[in-house]
Amino acid sequence: MAAVAAFDPWSPEFVADPYPGYAELRRAGRVHHFPPTDQWLVPHHADVSALLRDRRLGRTYLHRFTHEEFGRTPPPPEHEPFHVLNDNGLLDMEAPDHTRLRRLVSKAFTPRTVEQLAPVVARLVDRLVEDFVAAGGGDLLTAIAEPLPVAVIGEMLGIPEADRSLLRPWSADICGMYELNPAAETARRAVRASLEFSAYLRELIAARRKDPGEDLISALIAAYDEGDRLTEQEMVSTCVLLLNAGHEATVNTTVNGWLALLRHPDQLAALRAAPDTLLPTAVEELLRYATPLQLFERWVLDDIEIDGTVVPRGAEVALLFGSANRDPARFDRPEELDLSRPENPHVSLGAGIHYCLGAPLARLELTASFGALLRAAPALRLAAEPSWKPNFVIRGPVELLVEV
Repeated sequence: MAAVAAFDPWSPEFVADPYPGYAELRRAGRVHHFPPTDQWLVPHHADVSALLRDRRLGRTYLHRFTHEEFGRTPPPPEHEPFHVLNDNGLLDMEAPDHTRLRRLVSKAFTPRTVEQLAPVVARLVDRLVEDFVAAGGGDLLTAIAEPLPVAVIGEMLGIPEADRSLLRPWSADICGMYELNPAAETARRAVRASLEFSAYLRELIAARRKDPGEDLISALIAAYDEGDRLTEQEMVSTCVLLLNAGHEATVNTTVNGWLALLRHPDQLAALRAAPDTLLPTAVEELLRYATPLQLFERWVLDDIEIDGTVVPRGAEVALLFGSANRDPARFDRPEELDLSRPENPHVSLGAGIHYCLGAPLARLELTASFGALLRAAPALRLAAEPSWKPNFVIRGPVELLVEV
């Protein structure tokens, strides 16, 4: 119970530094029931990695059970717009729908496709960094970390540049529902954003049907027209998911990563001395050390056993990515930032059938943005200690003020 008490995702102090609490959870056992959310916390790397691949767990249960059969209360009717949008996206589907939809969408994320995006990413990064340096610095979150992935996803989807300022607020409101026990106001904002974003995308899809382009929406329409059974709702939900999942990890790895670098001047100096050599392993280490998504949920579809504890069907497990990435049973010196770490099996991008489809694109964006800032701002330094957003699941600072 003392270890579970150390896990307090609504505490500002815990959100600012959850890692001592994770260490207590790992020492106390492999699975812990957490009454405030009625979830089972799983803190060890081996268990998190295995359960991400275990088909006795799922992101949804509705492909096998009704809410009542699963012992769960249906969501309130007023939340329906959010759940319609969310449940028809790739992340919250299971086979066979997940298999069908992932096959269609994965065509946009092949290594060749991502490689072709490299000049676009480089152009966007260079423009953002140039403006940032000319201004003498500022908030790295709003100036670089947020605009870059939103612009890239906007390019992929063919969203007009003038409309892209709408995307991040919609995404932030929708992602608020992924936090633990979201408040009623959070749910209202998520529902409103779901309705507005869906309406916008339906208009854009209608326009692309009349005048197709080279963008992903046009490709999804073509797949639908060719009989691949992609519904319009699935198209809308896929586009929203690509924005949400396609930039949240990149945004938070960028700001959390730079904060980690600025707090470890020896590692930052090594990276500045050999950026081309160190950047690939540095990106992986920052994904591990500055885990952008702290927790990922799975429903238990069939009873599982963890270290003698039976977690029954109908329960929900909370896979603690942030804890798994600091597990000394899997990582040597896990509390140290080591940009040259040779082996780095972090779980920040998931595993199994729900492994992050956009992982190659995320790595491309992170490498480009860190590289551009290293070159253009060799004396980058922290201007103020940041405060943290109240969010725990998608963890990051309110702002990251730096000087160049």
